[in-house]
Amino acid sequence: MTPFWKRSQACAPENARGCSTLDRPDMTEHPLPPSHGQAVTGFGPTSGMPPRASLGLVAIFGSTFFQLVGYFMLMPLLLLRLKGDGVSTALAGVFVATGWLGVFVMTPFASAITQRLGRRPSLWLAAFVPVLAICGFLFSDLLWLWFLCVLIEGMAAGLRWVLAEAVVAEFSPPTRRGRNVGIFETMVGTTFVIGPALLAWTGAQSELALWIALTLTVMGLIWSLLIPRMPDAADAHSAKVGLSGVWHALRMHPQIMAVGFVGGFFESGLTSILPLYGLALGLGATAAALLVSASGLGSALMMLPAGMLADRMAHHPNQRWGNERETRTRLMRVCAWITFGATLVIPFVSGTPWLAAPVAFLWGGAGGCLYTLAMIDIGSREEGVTLVNSTAVLVLSYTLGGVLAPALGAAALQWFPTVGFPAVLLLVAGVGVWLLRRAP
Repeated sequence: MTPFWKRSQACAPENARGCSTLDRPDMTEHPLPPSHGQAVTGFGPTSGMPPRASLGLVAIFGSTFFQLVGYFMLMPLLLLRLKGDGVSTALAGVFVATGWLGVFVMTPFASAITQRLGRRPSLWLAAFVPVLAICGFLFSDLLWLWFLCVLIEGMAAGLRWVLAEAVVAEFSPPTRRGRNVGIFETMVGTTFVIGPALLAWTGAQSELALWIALTLTVMGLIWSLLIPRMPDAADAHSAKVGLSGVWHALRMHPQIMAVGFVGGFFESGLTSILPLYGLALGLGATAAALLVSASGLGSALMMLPAGMLADRMAHHPNQRWGNERETRTRLMRVCAWITFGATLVIPFVSGTPWLAAPVAFLWGGAGGCLYTLAMIDIGSREEGVTLVNSTAVLVLSYTLGGVLAPALGAAALQWFPTVGFPAVLLLVAGVGVWLLRRAP
């Protein structure tokens, strides 16, 4: 990917053919104040990035934050409302799964929508649809309409997830890409906490709760409207999209996608069954629930340092750790070995229960770092619609790991708690280590 600051010569009048609109002087006639956005994106007046790229990243950060806080406040609220109305636990579970179904259905086709509409209109669409969905929850009690609304809410969330990740990675300066992606992933992690905390503060039965969720989502839409015009993707008309694009990305980056699966397995998936693991160890309900906090803390504290370390090591003046790709692979190997090493401690945890919290911390932290580093890697090598395709596959593989971990882990805890549970985890961690050892 050609950095923005090296495009000035390529976009001189005699070479203007093929240059995007953002690269031309007429698109930067009104620069922002030098310090605008620097706190979040790291762009200063000497970074070489166009000011509009800085504004775009700030707008994407803000819109994603408000939309996700609203989403993670909304989902438990709807679930509690359904249970309060006498809906069976099984049907309530299907309702939650319908939202994830929307994510799965949309993710492979995010590149096709992006190719048809463009990146900025696609982000607007992903911000506008949830507003309509929440209005459906507010003004109707029809169960079938709620299912339809949660499905399209999930589809919009899937589109937002893929596009926001891809745009942040593509439009960050190469020397700060890891930092920006790390900040973004950490910010996303905080929304998992802030959303439910807002619900606990307002109360699930409060009439204001849904209105607060709607207000947050509208704020996300307003921030999305601040996203400036983006340059046309160079591969807008040539990239493969849809299922063929997903298959192409999987063939191009099989190891990176496997890393995404391992990251989702240990960060997202295991977190949901850590309370069961704690109870199996003989911990009390409160202590078992705190294992979730330990995993989340590891994820929140380790992703940003991992991204910053990737920047520093990849751009070492003497390339002490190899080129950029080799450096990221080294870091991913370290994270894979951390998941493997932490899992090896499991046999000793039963006799020393206090070890469960550090193990959960390492699982969450290393898993989150694997996903972050994988996103940095594909963002450094690709751009445009092709990057959207690869991000979609990474999101799918991460989500698949997050879905399989509680299913396999819970079954192992129930039927083979002593041997089966650590065996499943060691198998997944071992596959990650093996694949990264084979990576160039």
